[in-house]
Amino acid sequence: MEPLAGTLVVDFTRYLPGPFASRELLERGARVVRVEAPGGDPMRDVVPGWHEALNAGKESVVWDLEQDPGLGRAVCARADVVLEGFRPGVAQRLGIGPGDVPDSVVHCSITGFGPDERRAGHDLNYQGWAGLLADTAPALPPVQIADLAGGALYAVVEILAALLERERSGRGRHIDVSMTHNAHRLAAHRLHGEPERTLTGALACYRIYETADGRYLTITPVEPKFWRRLCEVIRREDLVDRQYEQGQEALAAELAAVFRTRALADWVALFEGEDVMAGPVATLAEARASFEG
Repeated sequence: MEPLAGTLVVDFTRYLPGPFASRELLERGARVVRVEAPGGDPMRDVVPGWHEALNAGKESVVWDLEQDPGLGRAVCARADVVLEGFRPGVAQRLGIGPGDVPDSVVHCSITGFGPDERRAGHDLNYQGWAGLLADTAPALPPVQIADLAGGALYAVVEILAALLERERSGRGRHIDVSMTHNAHRLAAHRLHGEPERTLTGALACYRIYETADGRYLTITPVEPKFWRRLCEVIRREDLVDRQYEQGQEALAAELAAVFRTRALADWVALFEGEDVMAGPVATLAEARASFEG
């Protein structure tokens, strides 16, 4: 039996964080019922492929607030979990806030900045406030870290913990998941002494290098034993003692020249089975194919 079999999740969210979270609950056996306004989730029209990927297998109920103002509360009364992503105060006005549901319900609010802040924002804003972009700005991240990790996955963790607690106490609770605060938590350990240059390209042994065919290779052997083996495999033993020299750009230039001599597939084949900590920058399609294979 799937771990959440028999659990009813009522999902009022739209766009990305909430649907991602409820998809994770669905895949663990929960029944998910989406409650949508007459126009539906805007993501149906904006990014229909995303909408289908995140919401396949869920049920949907249309709630026309003017025609049936009590429907939302009635659906919540049957739920084990209520998930909403409105700005603070909106759920209460709609009659689906934490005080409007039975005591046994786990009520989860995914917010941008916490329960007391109504500031509008999107993922990039949350990451900026959280301090995640300082080392790489103005480059944009390729995935919505605050939405998906700070919001959706933290929501799943907190919901599962609350359901476990309910098994003991019989009572649910209200959870507020702040995407900004949790995005900061993802990197807060870096405030306690981790050498930040490792993550931002300052070390030649922790970078992305272009290959002969215009693709890219990840190189990360920060430990001396892995670095030594990399140098041996690429036949540049002369670089072994230079791993942490002051002139990192000179060392990086040497490596760049080496990696531009072969195509990505050739490097991947050469490194197969070797302890060198190297790999391809795969496309999403290539990654999916390798996982399914």
